[in-house]
Amino acid sequence: MAAKLEPIVGRYLTLTLGGRSHRIYFEEAGQGIPLVCLHTAGADGRQFRHLMLDDEITRHFRLLAFDMPWHGKSLPPEGWQNEDYRLTMAGYTEMIVVFCRALALDRSVVMGCSIGGRIVLNLAIEHAAMFRALIGLEAADYQAPWYDTEWLNRPDVHGGEVCAALVSGLIAPHSPDAARHETLWMYKQGGPGVFKGDLYFYRVDGDLRGRVSGIDTRVCPLYLLTGEYDFSCTPQDTKRTAEQIAGAEVTVMRELGHFPMSEHPQQFRRYILPVLEKIRALDPSP
Repeated sequence: MAAKLEPIVGRYLTLTLGGRSHRIYFEEAGQGIPLVCLHTAGADGRQFRHLMLDDEITRHFRLLAFDMPWHGKSLPPEGWQNEDYRLTMAGYTEMIVVFCRALALDRSVVMGCSIGGRIVLNLAIEHAAMFRALIGLEAADYQAPWYDTEWLNRPDVHGGEVCAALVSGLIAPHSPDAARHETLWMYKQGGPGVFKGDLYFYRVDGDLRGRVSGIDTRVCPLYLLTGEYDFSCTPQDTKRTAEQIAGAEVTVMRELGHFPMSEHPQQFRRYILPVLEKIRALDPSP
């Protein structure tokens, strides 16, 4: 097989977050409208590599996917060994806003999945005018926990394998075998306590019940897409949330689960391409 050089480029960016210096790794591909992609809990930006290799998307969109601190190639800040990692609503929101401003992204689109989908709702509440559109994958204002993470960080338990086992059931049965295992591999590589720290945001600090009704989709369009096989953020959770937001567009994606962009990229593009075309139609100049 001939060697093939992919168009994805990876770089590091130093940002000040929460008053501390962080070295953030991100990848990008394409040109046009900036599209910032937010990965799921315990994973990293590799979840979006299939979108970055899709010419039909990168022809009009500049995709950027960063690894959150403690994830992927983004190291924890100095002194991490003396603290427990916990993702908070304020810290997560700051991270996205600072990243977009540091790269001078003009009215970017933000698309997040799972915890990324939850924070997209908060961006719509607090920073709507900053963005061209917002896309929440597997997004809802709140989900009751169905898991226990207290036993994950133990010397007699391989946290990565347990995390992968925990989320494996969230992948739809139609997903290709290679894509399924690629998705799970990212969970197997997660650092100690990272998945648990992300879920602090998902379970505790990121509760948006009673707040999403204030979202104004006239300022920033909001698209919510959820896989029919997702039992963490169910289609009912997403629909319940959307019912509180005038103008929010909801799509239930057939044959997809909680990780649509990585578990079955070909099926996901059937749903995301029309959304991206709608966004491009709002301002087709880029």
